[in-house]
Amino acid sequence: MTAESFPLTWLYAPGDRPEVVGKALACGADVVLIDLEDAVPPDRKDYARAATAERLTQRQPVPVHVRVNALDGPWLEADLKALTALPGLSGLRLPKVTSPADVVRVAERAAPTEGGTRAEGGTRAEGGAIPLHALLETALGVEQAFAIASAHPDVRGVSLGETDLRADLGVREDAGLDWSRARVVVAARAARLPPPTQSIHPDIRDLEGLAASCARGRALGFLGRAAIHPRQLPVIERAYLPTPQEVATAEEIVKAAARDPGAQALPDGRFIDTAVVAGAQRTLALARRLS
Repeated sequence: MTAESFPLTWLYAPGDRPEVVGKALACGADVVLIDLEDAVPPDRKDYARAATAERLTQRQPVPVHVRVNALDGPWLEADLKALTALPGLSGLRLPKVTSPADVVRVAERAAPTEGGTRAEGGTRAEGGAIPLHALLETALGVEQAFAIASAHPDVRGVSLGETDLRADLGVREDAGLDWSRARVVVAARAARLPPPTQSIHPDIRDLEGLAASCARGRALGFLGRAAIHPRQLPVIERAYLPTPQEVATAEEIVKAAARDPGAQALPDGRFIDTAVVAGAQRTLALARRLS
């Protein structure tokens, strides 16, 4: 099982700083997210797009996704025209999605080249459709979570943009976002998408807080997290990889199921069934990243 199969770390880098993007590609993140939106001021949008397009004319050492500009803004069309045919592009992140129609419009404009195939499992086939990841950053987006997640076959993920969502909702305490977090986790599962990644932790010095927040996100059903600084990557990975005890428990469950398929009670009284076995198999798949 490779890091690409279960990406846990997604590192943002501003598109108008090619030197930072280059460093991001070499720092061990599972996926690099080149940002053309919030991280780039209006007077540098054209430069950021051109620099990103130049880099993505070749395949990159790790998957690269690009967060394009606002779906209702003046720069989106140029972003899609410049990027969608490039071999180094692995996916698009769509900011502030509020409706299924937003996703469908982008999917149609970023349609695969003639003879290409659609994405499977979040990766991009040669000449194929670009995986789309919808960011829900408003109350309306959260309310439409499942409709957005299931809007088009090229949608391969949904997640929250918590900075904007917090402002939209007027939330002061972190726990005020838990309902929205649970909503997007359920929507992703209902749409048969991978578990969503957590939104960024904005304080790059607060690694203890990051670890605690990741533990909370994992408990809610998230898998992996976006980062804004390389020092956050090992904290995120440790938080989302299973512990030795979790691996041992999963191995015990899988072995018991292999001996005696179907629901059963283990010698210590724990009850296991098909759902428990599936969870154990996922734990072991994640653990194989360590080998």
